[in-house]
Amino acid sequence: MIQGFCCETVGSESRDLNPIIFYEDRNFQGRYYECDTDCPDMHPHFSRCNSIKVESGCWVLYEKPNYSGYQYVLTRGEYADYQRWMGYNDSIRSCRTFSYTSEGPYRIRIYERPNFQGQMMEFSGDCESVQDHFRSRDIYSCNVMDGYWTLYEHPGYRGRQYFMKPGEYRKFSDWGATCASTGSFRRITDF
Repeated sequence: MIQGFCCETVGSESRDLNPIIFYEDRNFQGRYYECDTDCPDMHPHFSRCNSIKVESGCWVLYEKPNYSGYQYVLTRGEYADYQRWMGYNDSIRSCRTFSYTSEGPYRIRIYERPNFQGQMMEFSGDCESVQDHFRSRDIYSCNVMDGYWTLYEHPGYRGRQYFMKPGEYRKFSDWGATCASTGSFRRITDF
């Protein structure tokens, strides 16, 4: 994937090519900015983000520049205020886009210890409660073999979100978490 910077202030609403639009105010009001590629620092373009329209693709938004801080995984749809994407505040400072053929397979292996040690379970579908299927809520490492996934801090797909693309994650900090506690996870299917 080529990383680029393509955010611009727009005077009239034209969304033919740009798949995501950031609005400063709730309910798609106020100034807005369109993006169609990764943006490592969005602060020069707007100071707050209170609503978003995702026209296509999967977007991972970050609270801080350079893809750090809280993560928010958004797929196609309209988000009238930051609470709709489970935001902790109205701060969005960087974003990345991903694409995937959602008809493809989905497989993820979770482990109870770092470096793929201890009990392992493989999933090909969503898991609303890790503790109901696994011995505990703690996932210390995982291997995303196919598809894109979102891990959530709490059961029922709530709390902090962690975007997981195919790859090996030897410890929870590899996916940006500060602890191993994971309540749920699900496939990203709407691109």
